[in-house]
Amino acid sequence: MPDTRPATAAIAFGSNLGASADTIAQAAGRLKNHPHILSLRLSPLYRTAPVGYTDQPDFTNAAAIIETTLAARELLDLLQQIEHDFGRERPFANAPRTLDLDIVDYAHTTSSDPALTLPHPRAHLRAFVMRPLADLDPAYIIGQHGTAGALADALGADGIRLL
Repeated sequence: MPDTRPATAAIAFGSNLGASADTIAQAAGRLKNHPHILSLRLSPLYRTAPVGYTDQPDFTNAAAIIETTLAARELLDLLQQIEHDFGRERPFANAPRTLDLDIVDYAHTTSSDPALTLPHPRAHLRAFVMRPLADLDPAYIIGQHGTAGALADALGADGIRLL
């Protein structure tokens, strides 16, 4: 059951199969039109090199900051349903994907739940997450790691291009 007090959350978007930019725009639209998503701001799109498994196409990435009355786990369920609706498959770690939606932060809370670790345990290490998030709010705090702007600056722009 959704909470009535809105929470701010940061969401990372990624896609490297199909019409990635369209997929991200449509997924953002699905979120924006959800009755428990009160607002959504979407960053510009970036083209980035794959991480981990590199024998795959480059990714299109973006970030969003939302206000929601969904609890963190309910938001995760919604994101996973949207991924599924766009044909997301998980054959192996870091596989190519039609859509990847990750909760980077939820109301600046921490969680060590294996199903939903908050803040996202690797987001602060990824320019393709921090740069789009910094475009939206450079002062957005990512756990104990610092602000999105400072993290994006420290990570640099190698392998990430604004579309």
